[in-house]
Amino acid sequence: MRETKFTVKNIVLGLQHLVAMSGATILVPLVTGLSASVALFTAGVGTLIFHLFTKGKVPVFLGSSFAFIGVISSIGQRYGLEYATGGIVAAGLVYLLFALVVKLIGPERVKKLFPPVVTGSMIMVIGLTLAPVVINANILEATAGTVGQRWLVAFAVAATMVIVSIFVKGFFQLTPILFGFLVGYIVSLALGLVDTAAIAGASWFQIPPFILPKFNLEAIISISSVTIVTFMEHIGDITTNGAVTGNDFFKDPGLPRTLIGDGLATTFAGLVGGPANTTYSENTGVLAMTGNFNPFTLELAAIFAIILAFFGKLGVILQTIPAPVIGGASIILFGMIASIGLRTVKDGNVDLNRSRNLIIISIMLVLGISGVTLPITGNIGLSGLSLSALTGIILNLVLPNSD
Repeated sequence: MRETKFTVKNIVLGLQHLVAMSGATILVPLVTGLSASVALFTAGVGTLIFHLFTKGKVPVFLGSSFAFIGVISSIGQRYGLEYATGGIVAAGLVYLLFALVVKLIGPERVKKLFPPVVTGSMIMVIGLTLAPVVINANILEATAGTVGQRWLVAFAVAATMVIVSIFVKGFFQLTPILFGFLVGYIVSLALGLVDTAAIAGASWFQIPPFILPKFNLEAIISISSVTIVTFMEHIGDITTNGAVTGNDFFKDPGLPRTLIGDGLATTFAGLVGGPANTTYSENTGVLAMTGNFNPFTLELAAIFAIILAFFGKLGVILQTIPAPVIGGASIILFGMIASIGLRTVKDGNVDLNRSRNLIIISIMLVLGISGVTLPITGNIGLSGLSLSALTGIILNLVLPNSD
């Protein structure tokens, strides 16, 4: 249910979504050489663009896409980041072509390609593939402190989220992520894992270092080709979001609108020097955990992200959130998403006594989790969710659907 009031409840829930997305959104520009403050700005504006084109009905947040890291880094090193952002502009426009194709063939025909046996498996793959990546990067392979200290912080975050979700009543039961991050940050401070010097040295106000895009054919082709992969991810994320909230977003506002919103958000990001945008599983995990599906809270999070892009000290505080804090939250958030996949299979009355269904689920899970990649061209290939989803769609079409 949509409630557009600036109440304390909605503001706190918006801040919770902001905290959940901040780590991943900032990480992409840090890896590729783009600006973290510009990434926050384009994530916020991109989310508002998405909500505008989807009539404010789909509770998602758009943040920096990990799928483009390789090609952005490659083009940036070869020609300069301004050419990489030019490719991002073009990649967003490709989404408009996808939207046109979906509109012409009909969203219902697209939806028929994703029965519960496929969508449930896709949702499980999203959770199961993201969780180990985030945990490895933020706990096992992080540089701050010892491994024991990092696990201590992660368990403190996860335990706090569990306690708040189960034992706390009333409004605060909706804010387990905020409490988890707060406790994790305090424990990290006590262990000396927070760079307080960076916070003290940050200015209160800053103008993000926007850059204008430049274009060449190689950058456009290289970066636009990634949309083959992100198109499948988009369908998976919208399917997951619908499963969590109990809505059919393929029907209303419609898949063409979500594609247009995602595409224009990415194009805008490229125009001002930000990374490509994508729908965020982290925020879907927040929806699943809190049970609050009000799209307005995501729009508030977007507004807060825009403000942070100009508010130096607060932005640095988000950037100094220790990696183990994010890892601890991910244990539950991505586990929640995988659990939603199991629920989708159950609610769809998928008969697991049938070999056909077991084969589809088994192959999708193995391909999605194993990390295998199907090369397409150059450094571009289908892997993870994209390869798993495509395989599931094909198997569902070719395997006989009869007893």
